[in-house]
Amino acid sequence: MRPKSFEAHCLRLPAATKVVQWEGTSVFKVGGKMFALAGGYIESTGGFMFKTSNMAYQLLIEQGLARPAPYLARATWVQLTRNDALPDAELKAYLDQAHALIAAKPTRKSRKALGLD
Repeated sequence: MRPKSFEAHCLRLPAATKVVQWEGTSVFKVGGKMFALAGGYIESTGGFMFKTSNMAYQLLIEQGLARPAPYLARATWVQLTRNDALPDAELKAYLDQAHALIAAKPTRKSRKALGLD
């Protein structure tokens, strides 16, 4: 997947926002919490980064498609070995899951304010 497609998909998700941090890295958030990263320093170290479930974390790493994300692995984040490590449809599904995992965390009141409920 190309970085512009990655960004477009992330921003289509409900209440998703983008900020640029850490040496030009695009940080995609929902409710102020990160769910995906692209560009900036990540480009020099490999592919896209995103939050995963425990099962997806193990699966992607065991298959050699991803590695534990630097600084975020303890929170089950992965970094793809290459931007094209996954077919676009599969990567979009993982991004949807990453968004859903983070969007589920805020309080009911916060979720309602974000338009997630």
